[in-house]
Amino acid sequence: MKLFLLSLALILLAWILSAGTLLNLYIQQVLMYVGINIILTLSLNLVNGYMGEFSVGHAGFMAIGAYVASLLTVAVFPTAWGPLIFPLVLVIGGLAAALAGLVIAFPSFRTRGDYLAIVTLAFNMIVKSVLENIDAVGGPRGYLGMARLTDLTWVVFWVLITLLVLRNFIYSNFGRGVLAIREDELAANLVGVNTPRLKIYAFCLSAFFAGVAGGLYAHLLQFINPRSFSILKSTDMLVMVYLGGVGSLTGSVLGAALYTLLMEVLRPLELWRWVLGPLLLVLLMIFRPTGIMGLKESKWIRPAAEQG
Repeated sequence: MKLFLLSLALILLAWILSAGTLLNLYIQQVLMYVGINIILTLSLNLVNGYMGEFSVGHAGFMAIGAYVASLLTVAVFPTAWGPLIFPLVLVIGGLAAALAGLVIAFPSFRTRGDYLAIVTLAFNMIVKSVLENIDAVGGPRGYLGMARLTDLTWVVFWVLITLLVLRNFIYSNFGRGVLAIREDELAANLVGVNTPRLKIYAFCLSAFFAGVAGGLYAHLLQFINPRSFSILKSTDMLVMVYLGGVGSLTGSVLGAALYTLLMEVLRPLELWRWVLGPLLLVLLMIFRPTGIMGLKESKWIRPAAEQG
């Protein structure tokens, strides 16, 4: 009940801030980037942190969600319907990404570690290449025409939904099974954990929220192109996951917020700031491989039954 009331208060606060003049548009824009990156980091952490697989193609899922949601608001539904159907198109974009996640889940049955990383990297490159060669979505020039439907209220709403759904999943029996896969997949199989089914659930859930984040991103910028979803975008997500801590929802929130704000502070460095992202990942792997939070979780995130 406390968590529900806190979530409601945060959404109300976001609505007040976005509707009034307390925050200027630049700060609102940065906060929305932080929120979208939190959704991406939380969703990627489910696969990379909690399940122990190494996926580097998360930007591909984001791209699918962004393009599907944009096509729906620009080419399918009347423009006037935009604000009313925005939640629906985000969900449809997420479902399209989840369908792609189902495709990626099958190779994970037989591959792990470096091999799965190569598969997901190939997936990211295929999505980008396909989008670059479809004229209907602008090809390499990109796609535009979306109304600015993303605001701070919607971003906060989806951050809370992502956090709540992933928390309940991780602390459920399914989540225990996912953690067992991370520790030892063979042993998990031997004690009766249905590892293929859990991998499908985890990949689809992770991809769904990446697709939702893509839809929010597209309707914030009002322009997307395939280059926005390259391996560099996936690298940013990896940095945020490992900066905050693998296996920690609190760490995902911290990692995404710190990295996004750091990149914003370094904006005057222009292209050199993108060098700092991969460099930060290298330094993290050397000096603190478990990230800021490691496997720890804030008591505010853990369900009451787990706080003992």
